Amino acid sequence: MQSTLTKKDILPLDEFLKIRAQKQQEILDIKKNRRVAVGPDVTFYFENFQTIWWQIHEMLRIEQGGTDQIEDELSAYSTLVPQVFPDGSRELIATMMIEIPDLVRRRQVLSKLGGIENCVYLRFDNTEIQAIPEEDLERTTEDGKTSSVHFFHFVLSSKQVEAICKLGKDIILEIRHPYYSHKTLLEENSRQAFSNDLQAHY
Repeated sequence: MQSTLTKKDILPLDEFLKIRAQKQQEILDIKKNRRVAVGPDVTFYFENFQTIWWQIHEMLRIEQGGTDQIEDELSAYSTLVPQVFPDGSRELIATMMIEIPDLVRRRQVLSKLGGIENCVYLRFDNTEIQAIPEEDLERTTEDGKTSSVHFFHFVLSSKQVEAICKLGKDIILEIRHPYYSHKTLLEENSRQAFSNDLQAHY
């Protein structure tokens, strides 16, 4: 599986439109196993090459900025394609969304969740990995309000990759924030999706 996304991977808009309906179903099938809810208000969407490829093409379709827009979209999203590092470590990457339909309640909750980007963990096999927030911009304001969208990198050593790929291993995704403390045991379909992505890099 590719771990980099470049301009060569981007289809001209007319070509993308020809295959969009088919690709949309493929992406929906991929995403359904990568959606993980943690508590009542937070959902993680774990990314891979295909999901980010789709996101970029959809932005190009919607905004129709042409060739000039491609570089901007690659700059914005290419860092969300999981990487393989020279030392054998690998990434899982997730978009975290605080999803509260009611505007008033959403503002209230976001005002209390400052620093939540430093409170996300992945646990398995007596191992705990703290998520590394994307450094594109500051997600918590000076008055303690957080953004409704965050991006996280989970870096796993080669031994941790082996552990997470073993059948039957429980994987827990957890948020430990004073105002939002919840954890979720990943379902088998999600655990298998992670395992498949990590093993595809070998």
